[in-house]
Amino acid sequence: MADLAEFARLVPGDHGLVVVSTLRGDGTIQSSVVNGGVLAHPVTGEQVVGLVARGGTRKLANLRARPRATVVVRAGWQWAAAEGPVDLAGPDDPLPGVDAERLRLLLREVFTAAGGTHDDWETYDRVMAEEHRTAVLVKPDRVYPNPAQ
Repeated sequence: MADLAEFARLVPGDHGLVVVSTLRGDGTIQSSVVNGGVLAHPVTGEQVVGLVARGGTRKLANLRARPRATVVVRAGWQWAAAEGPVDLAGPDDPLPGVDAERLRLLLREVFTAAGGTHDDWETYDRVMAEEHRTAVLVKPDRVYPNPAQ
């Protein structure tokens, strides 16, 4: 695993906004802006970049077919990228060792790792379940920042 310290340092710089890129079936790149952060993998405990994908999205279909992603975080002129294979954990993407209760808590952990807060966790949990949200856990084999300014 690559060191995510520099990546994690930049997450709060722009409200946890990151760009995630996946590979389409035709070999082109699909990118979108989401919230993401650094947290412990729910099974291995290793540091990963986590984000949440809504069920039925193109990025989730791409990740199911080709489970690898690049995630870039930036704050001002500083940025860092993390790339590697992904684990998916969701109602339509069971991850061994993550049952329904652990998934509910994992989706909260990803949200808070990206800087999110919530006043009504029960509503949050209900919406995540209704939208078939899936935790995307990028296990970085490469992390690289831009050169020092």
